[in-house]
Amino acid sequence: MQIRIIPAAAGFLLAALPVLAAAQDDEKYRCTFGDLERRIEIFRETGVSVPCEVHYYKDTEAPGQQQVLWRAQSEEGYCEARVEEFLRQLSDWGWSCDAGAPAADAAVDEAAIEEAAPDELPTDESVD
Repeated sequence: MQIRIIPAAAGFLLAALPVLAAAQDDEKYRCTFGDLERRIEIFRETGVSVPCEVHYYKDTEAPGQQQVLWRAQSEEGYCEARVEEFLRQLSDWGWSCDAGAPAADAAVDEAAIEEAAPDELPTDESVD
């Protein structure tokens, strides 16, 4: 069985799929707490501020897994504001965060996981 896609339909499908570009270095944050590591990254299409998504990684506890904390379709600055607020919250919990820092491999320290800040995440995943 051969599948044929009509050129106009293929163009529509490509336009309908939101393709988010990899985050720029200034939109990547690496946070550490002892041997634990977290990453926060803003993803968006190249050259535009929205739509955007904020991705969250727990590299030491759940390597390769991510969560989308927030997304915005039209409100400029929304993703940046949420990230700034979240970074302040992590800092208040004792985490040290750096902008543009690459992720580093770290071993999981079970004692540090239990002593780490509460595993509460923002829950207002939003589409404005």
